[in-house]
Amino acid sequence: MIAIEPVLKVRFFRTDAGNEPVREWLSDLPRDHRRMIGTDIKTVQLGWPVGMPVVRKLDTGLWEVRIELGDTIARVLFTVVGSDMVLLHGFVKKSQKTPASDMATAKQRKARL
Repeated sequence: MIAIEPVLKVRFFRTDAGNEPVREWLSDLPRDHRRMIGTDIKTVQLGWPVGMPVVRKLDTGLWEVRIELGDTIARVLFTVVGSDMVLLHGFVKKSQKTPASDMATAKQRKARL
């Protein structure tokens, strides 16, 4: 089997207190949902740049990984810093449009990098 070298390294946004909000969010999800999210993040990591339907650009330097979880939909908002894919915010989608509060959270975290 041929090993594919990742285009991006994945890292979690870390608060000043040392918390990693996306990692904490993931740990609260069912195992199969974590696996599906991880698979789509790995798709981005190996194939960057990736477009729809996996990744959608939201704003300057801000993208979302779009994950279908069967019965629901999850989003992981990220930015790219150098060769790092920084996971800023994750949530389960409950409406058609990305909620303003989730966008604001990701933008605030991005500004702190």
